[in-house]
Amino acid sequence: MKLRTFATAAASVAAVLAVSAAGLYLWVRPAELAPLAHVPAAGTATLVAAGARVVALGDCMVCHTAAHGPAYAGGRALDTPFGTIYSTNITPDPDTGIGRWSPEAFRRAMREGVARDGHLLYPAFPYIHYTRMSDTDIDLAYGYLMSRTPVRSEAPPNGLVFPLNFRPLLAFWNALYLHPGDAAIPARQDTPLARGRYLVDTLGHCASCHSGMTALGGERHPPFQGGNIDGWDAPALTRLNGGAAPWTQAELVDYLSGGLSAAHGAAKGPMRAVTERLAGVPREDVEAIAVYLMSIQSDAPAHAAAVAAPAVPATATATGTATATSGADADTRASRLFAGACAGCHAAPAPMMRSGGRPALARSSAVLGERPDNFILTVLHGIPVDGAAPVYMPPFADTLSDEQIALLAAYVRSGAGQPAWNAVAQHSAKLRKETHE
Repeated sequence: MKLRTFATAAASVAAVLAVSAAGLYLWVRPAELAPLAHVPAAGTATLVAAGARVVALGDCMVCHTAAHGPAYAGGRALDTPFGTIYSTNITPDPDTGIGRWSPEAFRRAMREGVARDGHLLYPAFPYIHYTRMSDTDIDLAYGYLMSRTPVRSEAPPNGLVFPLNFRPLLAFWNALYLHPGDAAIPARQDTPLARGRYLVDTLGHCASCHSGMTALGGERHPPFQGGNIDGWDAPALTRLNGGAAPWTQAELVDYLSGGLSAAHGAAKGPMRAVTERLAGVPREDVEAIAVYLMSIQSDAPAHAAAVAAPAVPATATATGTATATSGADADTRASRLFAGACAGCHAAPAPMMRSGGRPALARSSAVLGERPDNFILTVLHGIPVDGAAPVYMPPFADTLSDEQIALLAAYVRSGAGQPAWNAVAQHSAKLRKETHE
């Protein structure tokens, strides 16, 4: 009876919210903007190149390109706590892309999260950051995208649950989180620090991944305290100069511009695609980003939700099981596993370690993290060879069990002088299921 009463109340609340959102939406409903008759002629080569720089800094290709699909043609599945959203086509195709969008329509989308026909865009598109972009950068991005070859490609329907698939609800979300034209970040970029702040907080929208989300899908404040994206931990950007392997500004520049730091390891997961885009922009942009990030360092701990270890029984071992396996036996098994699966690349005498400036595992960010997520996902899925950095790691999802991954985790953490993570086997099974492709 109580469950039925709760369900009825929840349904009533959802209905009231939906009706209220519909009323708010109809009251403030954005107008449909007139379509273009034809795609405008491309600008000069200099303007197109400048636009390509803006689009790369904004990571547009990362989200708007499906796996093995044409660049910017959309269709990439973006998994959220509320369901799956598919990115849209931003090539100048007139029917499935932005070919009929005027500069005004594009600017409104970037600043207000509103499509040309007036429907509200989901905030997986980070317009709450792009709203602070300069007019010049928005126009350059528009010119570059409209200069590309049109691709006819329509995204699949979004897979959001009710009432979150009811777009008028976004009017409430925007009232809470969108501040159009927010002037908190000055447009002047006459110093590396000012330029870096602009790039991090607008085009780079770093807080989108590195801040975590509230229950409503907004970014947590204060920003940059750490988050999680697609199962990968995004570390707190305010604690880069602490921990067992502190970052320097020069190391951060190397990592961001090439996907590899000789002191910390290779970019993995969603960050790998970001470094691939940054590899194509002028180095001074990346240096400015590093200057700003190093300026916001503090000794405050990361947000608890971002670094909390998975809950496990008090009797669990480092492998995540409650068995009575002796420590010596586990060490022996782990040593043999490492010798068979990892030593060929990661042992000190290995050729891979003697060339290419690769760091020892004892300094790897994935090994030194407060949670095992990034280590597990790296072992499960490896590092593809098609990135900008000359780094490759094969996937082990088909050859190593979750318990074996847990043994390796305890082994390399011990070698790095760090305590073992808890419940690694259970967490590995969870991530294996959630990220299986």
